[in-house]
Amino acid sequence: MTTQPVNGHDQADGVRHANANRPVRVIAVTSGKGGVGKTNVSVNLSVALARSGDRVVLMDADLGLGNVDVLLGLQSRGNLSHVLAGQATLDEIMLEGPEGIGILPAASGVASMAALTPAENAGLISAFSGMRWPVDTLVVDSAAGIADSVVRFAEAASEVIVVVCDEPASITDAYAVIKVLSREHGVTRFHVVANMVRDAAEGRRLFEKLSVAAKRFLDVTLTHMGSVPFDDYLRRAVQRQKTVVQLYGGAKSTRAFTAMADKVNQWPVPRGPQGQLQFFVERLVNNAELDPENLL
Repeated sequence: MTTQPVNGHDQADGVRHANANRPVRVIAVTSGKGGVGKTNVSVNLSVALARSGDRVVLMDADLGLGNVDVLLGLQSRGNLSHVLAGQATLDEIMLEGPEGIGILPAASGVASMAALTPAENAGLISAFSGMRWPVDTLVVDSAAGIADSVVRFAEAASEVIVVVCDEPASITDAYAVIKVLSREHGVTRFHVVANMVRDAAEGRRLFEKLSVAAKRFLDVTLTHMGSVPFDDYLRRAVQRQKTVVQLYGGAKSTRAFTAMADKVNQWPVPRGPQGQLQFFVERLVNNAELDPENLL
């Protein structure tokens, strides 16, 4: 699949959308450990949201090991490392994915991208402030674990989704992420996706395992967002570098992602600064003395 630049969209529409000052819902998708299907959840949820009428941008925030573009068979001409180097704008690196979603690809195999400095984060501020691609929902596919970048994305998002599978390490590490975000960064509401389960009942039991521990030891609210079953159609879609939502409308996993998108659309519209795209990026800068007015 070839890339489509931003001018494939009506840029004027993007400007009108920005001027309307409509809050942007920012959803951070994370997990305690790798290998639990987090990126697949991010991609398919994004496509399901676009099918429901949302204008979606998916940001690959696994900044040094990005793979969203590969998962979708897209050929990127640039990535976030080029934006930070001043070699491109966000609109210039934006790829058009399935159902018209915008995709911001991350670098792959660039160690420096995994630990951005405050000055580099400041560069993202001005970049997002000037982005013209129209957006209602920004889905952030963060790295796994509790690295600094993961914490910052989750801390700044309107909503946080934690993907977990039925393995002891996945459950333990998911709990650790929730613990760190709640105790050290004030995130108190999490949506849990049980991935790669046999059926809805197993997904509910997995959620309860995590929920019981969280309720006992942490001051947080966990909601069961849904369960994604083992699905051969999902495996086939991955092999074809497509989303299961695109290819197999009747698949069990497609129905699961569609139900999740319906839940997202029922969430309250963000009203505070966290719901605004420019504030989302500004909050990534870990420097209280940094004046945003000097960065734009």
